Amino acid sequence: MKKRRDPNSEFDLFLPIMGDLPLKDQRETMERPFFSLQKRKRVKPIEYTSPDGATWVKIEAIPAYGMATIWDADIIIWATSTLNRMRERGINDLPRTLQTTSYDLLRAIKRDTSGRAYQELQAALQRLQTTSISTSIRAPKRRSKAGFNWLDKWTLEVDPDTDQPRGMTITLSDWVYEGIMAERSLLTMHPDYFLLSGGLERALYRIARKHAGNQRGGWTCRVEVLRDKTGSDSKPKEFNRMLRKIIEANQLPDYAVEMATTADGSPAVMFRLRGEAEALALSEQLQAEQERRARLDADRRRTTEVDDLMDRLARRP
Repeated sequence: MKKRRDPNSEFDLFLPIMGDLPLKDQRETMERPFFSLQKRKRVKPIEYTSPDGATWVKIEAIPAYGMATIWDADIIIWATSTLNRMRERGINDLPRTLQTTSYDLLRAIKRDTSGRAYQELQAALQRLQTTSISTSIRAPKRRSKAGFNWLDKWTLEVDPDTDQPRGMTITLSDWVYEGIMAERSLLTMHPDYFLLSGGLERALYRIARKHAGNQRGGWTCRVEVLRDKTGSDSKPKEFNRMLRKIIEANQLPDYAVEMATTADGSPAVMFRLRGEAEALALSEQLQAEQERRARLDADRRRTTEVDDLMDRLARRP
C-alpha cells in the first residue's frame, strides 16, 4: 500500500498555499462508518451499532447515485477546515453556504484538475446530497433518531462561452453545520490524509486519530470491532487480508500499526504514535543489544574461569 502522489506538488504562484489550512474533521463521524469504502457504486445500506448498544448509524443510498464515499467526504473535511479557520480569525457569523471555485476545491483536497476530475466532483456532490443518514447521535431526547443528508444543496457555475466550470457553492446540512460549531468537536488531521489511496486505509486512519489520539501506550482494537467501525462490506477473510497488507506496509500518517492480541487471545490491531513506536523499537533494540553483550561477558567469564582452572590443574605435581 502506498500514498497517492500529490498532483499539486509544483508550486503555483497564483494560488494560496493550501498547506496553510489545517485539516479538521468531526469526532463523531471519525470512529463510525458514515461512508462507503469503495469507489464502485454501493447501494447496500450500512447499519452499525456500537458494542455497548448506545449508538447506532444507518446509511442509505439512492440507486441512481450510490452512497457517498470516503473520498467524497474530503469535501466535508474541506468545509469543516474552512469554517474552523474563519472562526479562529474571529468571524462570528459563520455561513452554512460556502463559496469557492471547482479548481480551488480540487487543489485543496489534492486532486488533479482534469476534465474527468470536474465530472467526479459533480458526482461526489450528488452523492453527498442524496445519501440519507439516520442516527442516534445528537438526537433530541424526545426522539429516538435524527435524519439528515451531508449537503442541503450545491451549485456549479459554467462559463457560457467555454463550458468550463467556474464558481461553486455548497450548503451544509444543519446536522453537519451544528457538529462543526460545537465546542471541542473537531480533531486535526495529518495533511497527507488526502493522499491515502485506499478506502480502508482512510477509515483506519480516522478511527486511529479518534481513539489513539496522542495517548501514550497506543490503542488496541479487536479486528471484528474494527471491521464494524469501518463499515466494510468485505467478508471477514477478505477484510483480514486487506488489513494485513496495510499493517505490512505500515504507512498510515501519524500512527504505526501492528497485529496484537487481547487478554482473551482475540486477534486485534495496535495503533501507536509513530514517535512513540520508533522510540519503543529503539529501546527494544538497545535492550536486546545489552542482553547480547551481557551474555558475551558471561561467556567470557566462564571461559576465563575454565581456563584458570585448567591452568591450575596442569601446574599440580
